[in-house]
Amino acid sequence: MDVEKLNHLSDAEFIELLGGIYEHSPWVAEQVVHQRPFKSFSALVSSMKAAVESSDEKTKIELLKAHPEFAGKAAMDGELTEASTQEQGSLSLNSLPAAQHKKMQQFNRRFMDKFGFPGIVAVRLQNSVDGIFTLFEQRLENSIEQETHAAIEQVHLIARCRLEDLFDV
Repeated sequence: MDVEKLNHLSDAEFIELLGGIYEHSPWVAEQVVHQRPFKSFSALVSSMKAAVESSDEKTKIELLKAHPEFAGKAAMDGELTEASTQEQGSLSLNSLPAAQHKKMQQFNRRFMDKFGFPGIVAVRLQNSVDGIFTLFEQRLENSIEQETHAAIEQVHLIARCRLEDLFDV
C-alpha cells in the first residue's frame, strides 16, 4: 500500500483497511477518512494521532480498555486480533515459562485494579519480557493521569508500527 492508493480508496475501503490500526477502534479511521488526500505517510500518522488526542477522556479510556492484557485470557483463548497476536508473539508472550506467566498475570491484575485498563506497551519496540516488567514496575507508580498519558503514547507507537507494516515503511 502507498498513500496515493490509500487516497483513492472508497470511504468504506479506507475504514476497512485502517479500522484496526488502533485496536478495536475503527472510529479513528472514520474520523480521518474525510481528511484525504494525505500528502505523505507522516501526514496520515499525524492525522490519526490527532483524532485520538482530540477525543474526550472517556473515549481515550475506552481506547485503552480495547487493548488486551499481555498473555491474558484473550491470548490464551486465541481471541486476539491478528496484529496483537503477532505483537505479543514477537516476545513469545503467548508461551512464557510458568514463573514469568504468573508475574505477567500479577502485573495485569495490578494495572486493572489501579487504572481500570491494561498495561500497554509497544511490545515490538521492546527487547525482552524483563524490559516490559521493568516498565510496568515504573509505570505502576504513575497517577491515573500520568498512566493514561503514558498508555496513549504507547498506543500511538503500536499504531505507527502497524501502519509501517501496512505501508512497508
